Amino acid sequence: MQAIQATFDDLGTRLADVTFVVVDLESTGGSPAQCGITEIGAVKVRAGVVLGEFQTLVNPAEPIPAFISVLTGITDAMVAEAPRIESAFPAFLEFAAGSVLVAHNAGFDISFLKAAAVRTGTPWPDFDVLDTLTLARHLVTRDEAPNHKLSSLARVFASGTTPDHRALHDARATVDVLHGLIERVGSLGVHTLEELASYTSRVSPAQRRKRFLADSLPHAPGVYLFKDADSRVLYVGTSRDIRSRVRTYFTASEQRSRMADMVRLAHAVTPVVCQTPLEAQVRELRLIDEHKPRFNRRSKNARRHLWVKLTNERFPRLSIVRQVREDRAHYIGPFRSRMQAQAAIDAVHEIVPLRQCTQRITGKETACALAELGRCGSPCTGSQSHDDYAHVVADCAALFAGDARSGGDRLRARLDELAAQERFEDAARIRDRFLHLVRGAARSQRLAPVTRAREVVAARRGDAGGWEIVCIRHGRLAGTVVSPRGADPMVHVRLLQVTAEVVPPPAPGSAAALVEETELLLRWLEAPGVRIVELDGSWTCPVGGAGALRHELEPAVAAAHEVVGFDRDAGLEASRGRGRDRHRRAG
Repeated sequence: MQAIQATFDDLGTRLADVTFVVVDLESTGGSPAQCGITEIGAVKVRAGVVLGEFQTLVNPAEPIPAFISVLTGITDAMVAEAPRIESAFPAFLEFAAGSVLVAHNAGFDISFLKAAAVRTGTPWPDFDVLDTLTLARHLVTRDEAPNHKLSSLARVFASGTTPDHRALHDARATVDVLHGLIERVGSLGVHTLEELASYTSRVSPAQRRKRFLADSLPHAPGVYLFKDADSRVLYVGTSRDIRSRVRTYFTASEQRSRMADMVRLAHAVTPVVCQTPLEAQVRELRLIDEHKPRFNRRSKNARRHLWVKLTNERFPRLSIVRQVREDRAHYIGPFRSRMQAQAAIDAVHEIVPLRQCTQRITGKETACALAELGRCGSPCTGSQSHDDYAHVVADCAALFAGDARSGGDRLRARLDELAAQERFEDAARIRDRFLHLVRGAARSQRLAPVTRAREVVAARRGDAGGWEIVCIRHGRLAGTVVSPRGADPMVHVRLLQVTAEVVPPPAPGSAAALVEETELLLRWLEAPGVRIVELDGSWTCPVGGAGALRHELEPAVAAAHEVVGFDRDAGLEASRGRGRDRHRRAG
């Protein structure tokens, strides 16, 4: 059997192979923007062996405050003949080149070093940085030390050097602390620089021990499924690099608390390699819908959408339904919650006097309060004829079907009316409701061409050259392929059309794909650089559709909710801005 050398990406960088430069600074104060460095001390170590030391006083070009001199023992006289930072800093960079910087409370020291780089016009090298203070907070308990100061930790780890606020002495003490901390994490299974840099006590030893689950996974885009001992799917995720992403679940990179519970139950990870990131996202949606993993939150209820329906009856009204039927009624949506759907209905009722009752109308009912307020023509009492009510219904149907211009004019008039009455809260509430309405209408208008098209073939340039080619049938991803760089993409287009999934036209009232999948594909199609190669169907977007009004309302609503104490007049004025819609056709 031939031995295979694992890559450093798989193994990480062994701590024994890492060169650390432990650095400590003394300064004239705590602000790197206003204070200067007075001393630099550093110790270079690898595998527990000291390779060299660096120490220099620095003339800060300013007086050293008396209390700083008392603290550090460094006086103006001591630094009078010392080199300026313009000489000392490049010398330190040469000493530290190619190493990992270590400091106790590293934010302080590194901020001064970066400020020195700016002052001297020297590019700051891309150093990896470790902070012994951060590690100590996870590894040294209050029973061992009253705090995590360097002097306290030096006593815990029996350092041979006592910290005394001189740079080299403190750096030597920090070396001993670093070695003591590395020894502790080594017993917890931390053996690489990457693991040490991401170490946290929040990641249990049991969680770290499951790193082997990522060992056989590929470095490829796709989907990964965490499974328990009974092969039940616990979690589904997607990544451009499956192995690298799964490895993060066993380190501090993963911050979600529920993921620790998931990893505790996990016994295997199954990869599904995909041709493109788009295919991976679609497969993730389908797998979540199929398995309903307990640790996934998004897309688990992908089939529980709601629509707002303008009913097909003698005197139509609005209702919330769970299914679109082939009944010649008008629908908008889907909406993700009943609250959003109801807000859309309320918005329609603000500008269109549709009836809101649910009973069958005979023309002999008693008028309700809405009729008395002028919010309904009262067809239930015979006060409004069928033909007159049909004009009201036509206004609502136009808004649903693709002409929101009249509705937008009525909304602006209503907002102007409320603003003139200084009823700003009511105006903002109506505007927010109307945004739910136009979102639902725009959503259905955008999705319709994709779901009706028998086939859409599109392509865009891949990151490594070539083309990502996608075949969509009735709003469902039927197949995808990547043509190699320099190859004729049309050959791959024809092959994809022959081999892609056969997607028959969906039955009336049903769909060939999840709504989220179709929306995902639509976003990809509308992304910059995507080219439609072939289209079997029509691609239209109404000029006066709800999308124009949505683009007008979105910024105003976002600004109103982001700004505390927002100016109501300014918010209403913003809501009256004019949006633009596109009109695209292909046949």
